[in-house]
Amino acid sequence: MTYTGIRVKNIEDSLRFYTDLLGMEVVEPLAPTPPTQGQVVTLRSPGSTQVLELNWYEAGSRFGTPDSNGEELDHLAFECDDLTEAVKEFERRGAEVMFRPKEIGEEVGWSEAFVKDPNGIWIELLQARRHPAASG
Repeated sequence: MTYTGIRVKNIEDSLRFYTDLLGMEVVEPLAPTPPTQGQVVTLRSPGSTQVLELNWYEAGSRFGTPDSNGEELDHLAFECDDLTEAVKEFERRGAEVMFRPKEIGEEVGWSEAFVKDPNGIWIELLQARRHPAASG
């Protein structure tokens, strides 16, 4: 797993809770996410490699489904080597595809897609980043 993202009702209150009460540190500062009509901030506990993404969405965003107690989990993210092929395989196996590659975020450099797991949890598929070979 790459990281965990949760949907929050109030981004400022949630940021204070996770940083002030739980001692998490901001890894990527609060920023708007125009493709999803929301805001995001990424946190990490000191000494941990796992990060937590807090996501807030405006009313009317396709990502901002109505909140219900116990349904605050936004999505889980996983890297894959070939995003297009991964989505084809998920679809072949009956997963509901929410966003195909290039349907969202391409204009800001995102390379991702979303599918649903059998419980309705959104799974983000990220194209694995290729690191250039070191010259030398």
